[in-house]
Amino acid sequence: MMGPCEAELFSEIDKLRAELLNNVEVVPGCQRVEEEITYREILSRIENVILGIVTSLSKDEAPVLALPNRSSWANISFDSAIGLQRNSGSSSTSIRSDSPSSVRKFAQILKIFLVIYKLVQSNSYATKRDIYYNNTQLFGSQQTVDSIVDDVSCMLKAPRRSLHVMATSKGLIAGDLCYLEEDGTRIDCRSGSAVRSTNNPKLTAPAVAVSSNIVGIRNIVSSAKFVMIVEKDATFQRLLDDDFCAKLSPCIIITVLMVRKLWDTLHIPIFALVDADPHGIEIMCIYKYGSVAMSFEAHNLTVPSVMWLGLLPSDLQRLRVPEDALIPLTKRDENKLSSLLTRPYLTSQPDWQKEMELMQQTKIKAEIQSLAAIAPDFLTNIYLPNKLRYGGWI
Repeated sequence: MMGPCEAELFSEIDKLRAELLNNVEVVPGCQRVEEEITYREILSRIENVILGIVTSLSKDEAPVLALPNRSSWANISFDSAIGLQRNSGSSSTSIRSDSPSSVRKFAQILKIFLVIYKLVQSNSYATKRDIYYNNTQLFGSQQTVDSIVDDVSCMLKAPRRSLHVMATSKGLIAGDLCYLEEDGTRIDCRSGSAVRSTNNPKLTAPAVAVSSNIVGIRNIVSSAKFVMIVEKDATFQRLLDDDFCAKLSPCIIITVLMVRKLWDTLHIPIFALVDADPHGIEIMCIYKYGSVAMSFEAHNLTVPSVMWLGLLPSDLQRLRVPEDALIPLTKRDENKLSSLLTRPYLTSQPDWQKEMELMQQTKIKAEIQSLAAIAPDFLTNIYLPNKLRYGGWI
């Protein structure tokens, strides 16, 4: 039975959920875009690109690929219901096959087109890491593969999942959640025997490694009242060690991936717990609004309902976090903060803007772990329960 404290805790969250549900908009074309693009369409789009190359060669001309410019804010617009999205008719960069400065990238793009074509044709999947190790000499680095896969996804106007390419990294999840993976495997995040992440061997409490195949996840069942995104594995581990999910049950905590899937299915409040520094704020903004580089896939990634739970710059003063736990902003931090304050979405988030301006004035940042300087269990036993109980999010 739920005690008075728990009832008080969830009354504020239930109010938030009702408010969010009233504001939910079904944006045409933004639900499950992956399922709308058939494998035949993907193959046809790749074949059209290759046909263009062959046509150029038949005319004795050097083939050129037009690569969408994914780094320019000039190509981006902001929609509060979706986040950052790519404008139609955005600028592109020419990758020439006869230029010494771009011939290698031209070859890399063609190789990835070939890999994707075979994957789609055979209905098989590969991670970005698999593609890199397919030809390490050609690609040179994992980062090159990651970037080109996203370029190709943007060029073909198809989500990466439709190209049968999965992310290399896997997120972690724990709490009140059960679901089926695409192969029929049943995952119970509440079980004490939950699968532990092989990528995070330090985890000592049950946590599930989320499959990279997010779209294939189905039959999601949960009675959770909220989801909390946790920026760092160390903080995630601390919450597990302190049995946070049981103390504030029912809830879900997650590191990366799957957030949009949970929002689409459960429509419960989603909070972000990040460091009070420019890097943590940017990560949270990417969850909420997306990024310039991935704006072409905003419909499938962003969750505009994300709320900033902590660590807030104002918390540092309010809680009197000891000075030796605070860190001065570096010049790089200041530049990042200034850049964030110019983002178009901040006009719709005045409370976020105030917090960032406070950080700019104090020139101080802090990690979530700094709360341990107040008391070892302050984060899980006092800070988070009070934040959730009294609506201390923005």
